[in-house]
Amino acid sequence: MKHYSAERKAAVLQKMLPPTSLSVAELAKQEGISDVTLYHWRKQAMASGAMSAVTKKTTEGWSAESKLAAVVETALLSEVELSEYCREKG
Repeated sequence: MKHYSAERKAAVLQKMLPPTSLSVAELAKQEGISDVTLYHWRKQAMASGAMSAVTKKTTEGWSAESKLAAVVETALLSEVELSEYCREKG
């Protein structure tokens, strides 16, 4: 089993947080670390309080006008642009 330094783990876990918010699958490919290892690191970090669960924003409090404006605003965005929009505005 490969050993990673605490600094390496922290740097990789940081990429899971905003503004980059990379998924475990993306990080696994990018860093060459198994997804199982990354899930384990995330679970440990959350249990120790070093990393908190990111709460997902919902549209419950949005008015009908706000929802329509979001649909119109994002209609012509590419997949990458839409992903960025969703990370920023929910």
